[in-house]
This record gives sequence, C-alpha cells and structure tokens, in this order.
Amino acid sequence: MYQTIALAMFAAIGLQAQPSDPAPRFEVASLKASETGSGIIRPAPGGQRYLGSGVTLKLMIQTAYRVGAAEVVGGPDWINRDRFDLEAKAERASSAEELRAMLKHLLAERFQLQFRRETKELPVYVLTVDTSGPKVTPRQAQDGGDEWISYSLDGGRPLHIKLQGTAASMDYLVWRMRQFVDRPMIDQTGLKGGYDFNLTFTMQAPPSMHEGQIGHDGVPIDFSGPTIFEALRKQMGLRLADGKRPVEVMVIDRAEKLKEN
Repeated sequence: MYQTIALAMFAAIGLQAQPSDPAPRFEVASLKASETGSGIIRPAPGGQRYLGSGVTLKLMIQTAYRVGAAEVVGGPDWINRDRFDLEAKAERASSAEELRAMLKHLLAERFQLQFRRETKELPVYVLTVDTSGPKVTPRQAQDGGDEWISYSLDGGRPLHIKLQGTAASMDYLVWRMRQFVDRPMIDQTGLKGGYDFNLTFTMQAPPSMHEGQIGHDGVPIDFSGPTIFEALRKQMGLRLADGKRPVEVMVIDRAEKLKEN
C-alpha cells in the first residue's frame, strides 16, 4: 500500500493539496515510460483496475479531475509530450469517483504534482435539458468499470462522430464532448446518476478542409449530418447554448519526471 505524500497547502499562493489520508488509494500501481500506445486511459471492466496506454501526464490530469485540455495550463513541456503506460489495481471493485481519487493520489506520489486553481471569466457552452425533455435511458453503474463512453467514426467517415454511453454521468458526457468543441462546457442539466445513450454528429471542419476532399485514409470528406447542437437536442433531449461563466483553470506549479517503479 502506498504511503501518502502530503502536498503543502499555502493559502497565500493558493496551492492545492491532494486528497487526505482517508481517501482510497490503489493497492499496487505500475507507471512506465512508453513509446507507443492507444492514448486511452480508463477503468477496466469490474472496476478494480485502472489502465492507461501511451498517455501523457496532462491526459492523466484531465482524466483524474475531469477537465478539458484548455483548463490545464502551465507546467513543463514534457507533460504534453512524454507518454506512459499505467496499470493500477484497487483492493476491491470501486466507483468511478473512488478510482479518480486514487488516480489523483498516484499523480501526487509519482510526479510530485502540485497545482493551484484560478478562476477566469470565459466563453462557454452551457448544457441544459431541452423543453422536449431528456431522451436518455437511466442506468446506474455497478462499479467504475461500467461507466464508459466509446468513440468511433460513424461509418468510418472523417468528421462524423459516434458516441455510445453506458451508465455515463452528465459530467462524464461533458468531459468527453469537450474534445469536439472550442470552449469549456458547463453541465446545468440537473440530471443525476448514469445514462445509456447514442449520439452521432458531424464535427465542424477546420478552415483547411473542403467538402469532397480526399482524407488521409482515402475517404472523401463530407459535411452532411447534424451538428453537435442539433444532435444533442434531437437525439438526447439536451440543449447546448452559448454563455459566459467563471471557469476554474488548473495552473500546474510542479511536476517532476517519473522515477519508474
């Protein structure tokens, strides 16, 4: 069992401490440098193991704290570049929240991670329930391995995204969709617990991309299909609207190179 590495809390400079002693920790955990990998990190089915393949420290931070890439700033360049394989095991099947708490501890222990939070007024997207009502199926996760949102290209076509949620909470949906939009996303649906859903939409194309252009995989680019705004309303009964809100940003003050176990 790992011993807690307590991070100092300095009120004057706003340093964040990591979870205190009573919070759960992985029973055993292996973190190793990696040259390749899928870039995916998630609990394994059963909720007792946490696996990562070719993931950066920044992605691990995003996963542990469920924030978007733009909400993690500062720190050395290598946190965006160096990749790691992670295999960690809890003492028992655990919830998604417990597993993320364990991951926070692990990052504090292995990378000496310290950060502070700053609040900035930023343009955001606000997610609410549409007037038609939610079109999602309630399903409660039995453990952290049950909650999952898979991602694929719909029909193998570039820009056409398919998300399939299993026992997924709204904050997990917001975190997952953050990679497809250009600003932070705020959950104000009021929906609690987990849900099953399917969502297909067409991403906005970058300026350099043109309809009919042949993609790198030989598939022509097409812009047909609903936008993420249309898809959320029609397929899930949710509405995504422009807004401006105070947004917490994690400012990395310290991250040390990994000393492999």
